Amino acid sequence: MKDATEVLLVVDMQNDFMPQGALAVARGDEIVPLANRLARRFGHVVLTQDWHPPSHVSFAANHAGRQPFETIALPYGEQMLWPVHCVQNTPGAALHTDLDIPHARAVIRKGHHVDVDSYSVFLEADRRTPTGLAGYLRDTGVTRVWLCGLATDYCVAWSALDARAAGFDVTVIEDATRAIDLNGSLDNAWRDMRKAGVERVQSADLLT
Repeated sequence: MKDATEVLLVVDMQNDFMPQGALAVARGDEIVPLANRLARRFGHVVLTQDWHPPSHVSFAANHAGRQPFETIALPYGEQMLWPVHCVQNTPGAALHTDLDIPHARAVIRKGHHVDVDSYSVFLEADRRTPTGLAGYLRDTGVTRVWLCGLATDYCVAWSALDARAAGFDVTVIEDATRAIDLNGSLDNAWRDMRKAGVERVQSADLLT
């Protein structure tokens, strides 16, 4: 499937999102080998990383009296507070050591602005600040975006929805993702993606 109009986004396959990580996604490590296999079917792959400064606004530790998974109001809207995770240049922010995609063309880092979170790899949580990925993909001739990675209901879903809003055809490879699933967030994410026209497939649809 080395079609120049297609790209695979491998989202946030970082140590802090793996079991035993600071913001662990259950069974997140299971999809690393699958992401490697899928990537070999694409000529164009982009990796993404959460890349937070230590003082990032999304960290509960930076808000006195607040705990992870509480929400607060910020100028751009409601913000979930998270455990400290994926701090720049720490082992937790590094890509999983078994991720083996040497032909990846780019690494897009997000969440590096101290005062705004960024689940989506296309547009930050203020819904105004672009990462530049949409322009890069258009300039390289991409019309369809495929996604795998972590977590289904946050960074994968937000990225999928923003890719659709940017005019791309979008497919999420369901079994090559894992979810946090807070308070029904996984079901809500799939509902929103379905309404937006995001396709949902299994890895076997690509690998057989």
